Amino acid sequence: MEYDPTDWSTQIDPYPTYARLRDEAPVYHNEKMGFWALSRFEDVWDAHLDWETFSSAWGQTLEKTLTPLPLMISLDPPKHTRVRQLVSKVFTPRRVGLLEPTVRRITTERLEGLEPGDQIDLFEQLASVMPMDVISAMLGIPEADREQVRTDTNTSMHREAGMLEIPPAAQEATGRVLEYFVGFIKERQARPQDDLISALIGSELRDVETGEMTKLSFEELLGFCLLLGNAGHETTARLICNSAVTLARHPDQRAEFAANPAIRENAVEEMLRFDPPSQVQGRWTTKPWTRHGVTIPEDVRVLLLTGAAHRDERRFENPDTFDIHRQIDRSVHFGQGHHFCLGKSLARQECRVAFEELLARFPDYEVDETNLEWSHNNNVRGYARVPIRL
Repeated sequence: MEYDPTDWSTQIDPYPTYARLRDEAPVYHNEKMGFWALSRFEDVWDAHLDWETFSSAWGQTLEKTLTPLPLMISLDPPKHTRVRQLVSKVFTPRRVGLLEPTVRRITTERLEGLEPGDQIDLFEQLASVMPMDVISAMLGIPEADREQVRTDTNTSMHREAGMLEIPPAAQEATGRVLEYFVGFIKERQARPQDDLISALIGSELRDVETGEMTKLSFEELLGFCLLLGNAGHETTARLICNSAVTLARHPDQRAEFAANPAIRENAVEEMLRFDPPSQVQGRWTTKPWTRHGVTIPEDVRVLLLTGAAHRDERRFENPDTFDIHRQIDRSVHFGQGHHFCLGKSLARQECRVAFEELLARFPDYEVDETNLEWSHNNNVRGYARVPIRL
């Protein structure tokens, strides 16, 4: 069998391929494209925890490339530990919890003026705009700049079918985003305000080896802004779109979500398990690793298939069934170990609030499935357009 993550037909419906991988080739090797892949839950879980074997230092894409900026997602300990500790001093669960009124306000503003019978694209109306507006408000990005930053961030993530290279338009958009954040950080360094980026600029940590105080470098600040803009916006937007379609296909569970506040947080976990936006996590081996009688050699790309792991019947009963009552005690939709997603609480909050407000107004929205459009991205899977009738 063949698994090609750049093939759009596979990306649109990857789950049959994932099932074959789990059964026939749990340690899969694509010799032509030069990567290996793990698809069973326990293998993916173990690889996330074993950072000494599965390094993040060469980025998350298929090709081996050094990330030009020190993004946390592309660092291994001890460099990762230092940056994460500095960021965690200000990007706290309490700060995220205090954001909920902002998340709800932005959501209600996006839904204002809509009436039953209206037809909208959920991606443009809410799913893409709200997460980026929340991140922008948190960082301190002026309202006048937010639409351009969002548009460029979306464009920077686009990929073409069957190609590993980053398209020119995506490269240009990435350049514009970087240029914007360079100026933005310099402005806050000169004139701090009451926002996240100013707090990050001022964050200090005592180095355990030297005893001296250390701060985030300019490059580390820039890397965090880029990571938050890409990961915090792109994945949450796709999560909301994917989940809107899933809920429409399960109207009884959608009605229960609307009626029962007690089930909503659990429902979000099932949305993340059933159709996660982050389908692939890239790693690079630093030494051989053997599982199921197959040895992955040193110095090769390995894809950790989150989407496959979450449909593994060895871990989840009836995994292809959507069930908001399912009890999930372990998952990999936000990674695990050192790279356990720092923004997981915010993503969960944004998804929950989005559907609380949408369903309070339009509990029986209808999805025009014939006109759904997919985004094209090798790591993130989700809709680029979700036409719905309210």
